[in-house]
Amino acid sequence: MKSYLPTGNEMIAIPLLTEARAAIESVNFLHMGYKGIVEITGDPADNAPLMEPFIDMNGAVHRPQNLRWRRLSDWIPTFEADIPGVSDLVLEGTVLAPLEERGFVYRLKAENRGKETLTFTLGLQGKWTETKHTINESKPMNGRKFVYESGWNHSNVFDFRNTVSVFSFAPIFAAKMDLHEAEARDEGIAYRFGKELSLAPGESAAVDFYWGLGFEEVGSTTAAKEMLRKGYGALLSRTVSWLEERRQQSGREDLDQLFNTNLFFNFFYASGKTMDTEQLVLITSRSPRYYVSAAYWDRDSLLWSFPSILIADAGYARQMLEYVFEVQMRNVGVHSRYIDGTVLEPGFELDELCAPIVALYNYVKRTGEKEIVHEPIFAKGIARILNILDSKKHKHIDLYETFLQPTDDMIVYPYLTYNNALVVTILRYLAELLAGRKEFAGPLLQKADKTQAAIYEHCVKEVDGKRIFAWSVDLEGNWNVYDEPPGSLTLLPFYGFCGWDDPVYRATVEYIRRPDYRYSFAGAKIADIGCEHAPHPWVLSIANSLLSGRKEHFLRIVPHLKMDNGIACESVNEHTGECETGEAFATCAGFLAYAMYVAFYEKEAAR
Repeated sequence: MKSYLPTGNEMIAIPLLTEARAAIESVNFLHMGYKGIVEITGDPADNAPLMEPFIDMNGAVHRPQNLRWRRLSDWIPTFEADIPGVSDLVLEGTVLAPLEERGFVYRLKAENRGKETLTFTLGLQGKWTETKHTINESKPMNGRKFVYESGWNHSNVFDFRNTVSVFSFAPIFAAKMDLHEAEARDEGIAYRFGKELSLAPGESAAVDFYWGLGFEEVGSTTAAKEMLRKGYGALLSRTVSWLEERRQQSGREDLDQLFNTNLFFNFFYASGKTMDTEQLVLITSRSPRYYVSAAYWDRDSLLWSFPSILIADAGYARQMLEYVFEVQMRNVGVHSRYIDGTVLEPGFELDELCAPIVALYNYVKRTGEKEIVHEPIFAKGIARILNILDSKKHKHIDLYETFLQPTDDMIVYPYLTYNNALVVTILRYLAELLAGRKEFAGPLLQKADKTQAAIYEHCVKEVDGKRIFAWSVDLEGNWNVYDEPPGSLTLLPFYGFCGWDDPVYRATVEYIRRPDYRYSFAGAKIADIGCEHAPHPWVLSIANSLLSGRKEHFLRIVPHLKMDNGIACESVNEHTGECETGEAFATCAGFLAYAMYVAFYEKEAAR
């Protein structure tokens, strides 16, 4: 399987930077008008990526080989590579998406480690083959591709138009390129930009390729020019400074790299700003490799992604909450939505209805900003959630139904233990947040107590002589034993529903971790819980285990946990630790980072 090193910033994502060739197969940006992401792609099937480095020496074109990668500050990809046939020349490369810039820089640096002067052209080449619209699935967009010279950057501009411009991207250079070619060719636009260098022994030189993005020519060229004016060094320094302020260190390099890279992948791939409206939005993943990319889930964004972003940047977390309560609240609890808040996939999910309250509570506990709950958008959102919750209550019993399970799959029975435990949690959270208003806090606590009692009365069943929590019940005598990593019974104490020493809880966890439980994967290298949706150990389960205090279990797993080239995915092979399903799962990366934070970086962390 091909390996990638994704990077990006708030405005632009580079999900398909190949480890083998340092080629960029596509870049993308969020677009509110199109309700998802727009991809600018090459043609990897034809071995023609959107962008790749090359060296032209004596008429022979060389691509870098034997690449050795690392990430600056655990996020910015940089490599050192050999040039075939030219053993004395070493190429370095860095792909930098600077903070708060509408574009990125591809820096190439060559060093002559030989004894003779070397003359060659160092450059980027590629082919813009297709433009795709992505929400879960990627589909070609209709429109025409243009390339033309522009006085705005004294270079070329690439446009995609459908009557008027849809978007534009453009390069700019600090010095005139000696090789400058761009033309329409074979249904795509091919280009080659290069600078001729002559390096004496021991000398090195760098060439920076700034790429700007915008709605049209002026927007894209000036975005590139802004970065050029600031300079690569300043852009890199500012970005590294921001990353370093948020990186954590434990003294174990393997843990720190895993934590920080997943923290930043979640930050930049589970959220971003749209190119057309510059609005912050939340999504499952900005990578088209994730099978439900570019859409919004309450659960994913608020239970999994939000906690680690709150740790990294509380101000940004506040903006996330504002987006949820302003844009997404009208369809809160509905399976999935587009980034503008309209319904994508219908179907009610109780855990998703609870998610905004959990996030709001965590924000207040971490920042101390208690008055936020009285601001109009938050007060209105709280009232809406409580009204919907009341509509889902059983007529006579204090349990609440759901239509879909936490995996988004269809329920077996409508009353899930985990979901109702979350109801108890949010009612208690709201009572605490509204403690100054007894007319609200008191009834909320009473409802929480009734639901907790109903769970113990109706959702606890006897299996093999022990009382355990059923996964779901129908209140008519039917129930099942099961667990799902996206909403696991192992987290009931974490959410404050019961104590870690509760005998029913302990018997439940013991049961679903037994070797004869189908999805326990007990005895495997990655011995954690899976489910029917993806019958392998889930990375979310590994995070759940950490939040349940199983640190030594996690440390045994880490050497085998390859995932998606070090980034969280949905599930991994129980023997190899390689990704099985759900590559580039950004919100899961956030939850893994948060669980690691609780276990290794801070003793007392907000839930």
